[in-house]
Formats: sequence, C-alpha cells, structure tokens
Amino acid sequence: MGLLAYLKTQFAVHLLIGFVFVVSGLVINFTQLCTLALWPINKQLYRRLNCRLAYSLWSQLVMLLEWWSCTECTLFTNPADMSHFGKEHVVIILNHNFEIDFLCGWTICERFGVLGSSKVLAKKELLYVPLIGWTWYFMEIVFCKRKWEEDRDTVIKGLKRLADYPEYMWFLLYCEGTRFTETKHRVSMEVAASKGLPPLKYHLLPRTKGFTTTVQCLQGTVAAIYDVTLNFRGNKNPSLLGILYGKKYEADLCVRRFPLEEIPKDEQGAAQWLHKLYQEKDALQEMYKQKGIFPGEQIKPPRRPWTLLNFLCWATFLLSPLFSFVLGVFASGSLLLILTFLGFVGAASFGVRRLIGMTEIEKGSSYGNQEFKKKE
Repeated sequence: MGLLAYLKTQFAVHLLIGFVFVVSGLVINFTQLCTLALWPINKQLYRRLNCRLAYSLWSQLVMLLEWWSCTECTLFTNPADMSHFGKEHVVIILNHNFEIDFLCGWTICERFGVLGSSKVLAKKELLYVPLIGWTWYFMEIVFCKRKWEEDRDTVIKGLKRLADYPEYMWFLLYCEGTRFTETKHRVSMEVAASKGLPPLKYHLLPRTKGFTTTVQCLQGTVAAIYDVTLNFRGNKNPSLLGILYGKKYEADLCVRRFPLEEIPKDEQGAAQWLHKLYQEKDALQEMYKQKGIFPGEQIKPPRRPWTLLNFLCWATFLLSPLFSFVLGVFASGSLLLILTFLGFVGAASFGVRRLIGMTEIEKGSSYGNQEFKKKE
C-alpha cells in the first residue's frame, strides 16, 4: 500500500478534510448572509455571487469523488446532444438508487461549468441540514413537504422566481420522490398495478405533479429535459464513506436530451410522457444488467482543476492556524485545556459522521413505504 493510499484510510486525515469542509462552509454561509443586502439593490449580482460561493462549498465534495477517490464518470450519449451541455437551462431527471447519485450529478455539472448554478426540488427537511441546506436557501432552492396540497403554491412560486436566472441552470428532479428500496418498490408496484400502469423493475413509480408543474412554470426558460440513468460497473453500490476512504468506482451515465417542445404542455399528456420515459429508463437498466453497457457513444468529459485548487486554497488557509493552535494546546501542559480540546474533536467527528449519514440508504426517510398508496 502506497503512502497516499494509506493516508486515505486514516481517521485523522478524514477529520482534517471534515474540518476544512465544515469551517469553510460556515464562512461561506456567513458571507451569503451578508449578500442578502444586495437582493433589493441588484438581484442578479446577488445570484452571480452566490453561484460562486455555492461552488466553493459543493466543489469540495466533487473533489473527493474526482481527485481523492479518482472515480471515473463515463457518459453514454449522442455527441450532438452533448454540444448543448452547459449552454442552456434544463431540467434533469435522475434515478434515485444510490447513496452518491447526487454527487455523480454534481460531477457532471462541474465538468460542464454549471455546478454553482445547479438547482434541485428538495424535501423541506434538508433546509435545516447545516452547510448544504443553508447554502441551498441562499441559492433559491425550491423546498417541498412532499404533500402536494400544501406544496403546490410554494413550488409554483419558487419555480417562477427562477424564470429570469442569469446563469445556465440545471434543475434536478428525483421524480420517484424518494430513494429506491425493496419495500418502497413493492408498495409502488402495487399502486402501478391498481392504476393499470406497466410494472417497473429498477425504479419506483414516478410522481408526476412535480414534473408537470416544473415544465409548465419554466416554459420559455428551460430549453430541454435531460434524462440521466446512472449505474456502476461491477454491480457496485458505492457510499460517501467509501469515497472518503479513497475507494474508486466507475460510474456510467446514459444521458438523453429531449427538447422541451417535444413534451406535451397539458398536465395529463406530460404525465403520460413521464410514465413512458420511466419505462424506457427501466429498459436501459435491464440492458446494462445484461450487457454491462448503455447505448450511445462513450465520452469521458475531462476533469477540471478548479475543484482541487479550491480545496487546497481552503486547506492552506484553515489548517495552518489549526496546527498552530493544537501545538499551543499540548505545549501548555494544561490537562483541562487538553481534555476540552479532545472533547471538541470528538464532537466534531460525530458531527461530520452525522452529515455523511444523511446519504446512507438505510437511514433514509420512510417516505414512499405507505405514501404510494395515497392519491398523488
């Protein structure tokens, strides 16, 4: 085992990475709070500044995937479609089967220059998650309670507010509403059978109201729908903790572009289109299981250095005073001071582990176990 591979497995190194992420995140959140003064004066300047601030935080997680674990991301797509990537407002539809599917999505956003301006329709509980949720608030992320009767007005208002967004925006939708589990899949397919819909093997029944509302509200802003189907070679099921330990994975993403004018504008037609799309996604996953490959030309967008440089700048800025402080604590010889410091380290490690735990499938929400039985 080489030195770098050894360091990747060490808890102390993980703790330092977590320290840089947490402290830089708090600095970024405070700066974002200060930028609120710009909103009534120059809304677009506020947005552009917050795109850069969000990038500085989110790119640290992308750095872990790209440069720390060296995970490969291969696109299977049409080169003609790829010529549009990063040059238009779009809605992304991504399957929700893996703990790091969001991170693979962020990586593709980074490689096409839209990471800082990426958006998502997110459950409201994430608003209260330190750092990520707080950053999303300043980025005008649309939050929902996943109860359509309560969400409708909030979602419509949030989407329409994004109509004049100044930078190319990729808006992510997890149309399944929750991460795939066997229990949720069984319940979901019972609902599909009751509605006369074909069964899906690798996906949950898509929730159509969020999709149809998004398409209607962003007419004239969004140019296309990108359907993204993700899987990992070798039947791997990667985790964020595995990425932190430097495990390398190979992610394959089948990306198809659908111009928005091809999507029916009425709610019923758009819902039928979405159900058909998920049947096609299921067929793509079946093909991948059988052949280990998606259709389309294989393209590996090159890594850009900015995620690594951003992290190194934050690490240089934050770790130098940390090391000086730690040396001072132990040089003081004060048992109380040393124990207080070790207690703080323990609390910090617990907090970082809790943040990582947010992505773990077994700790995900129970949403979807029974809710599929209710009317959308």
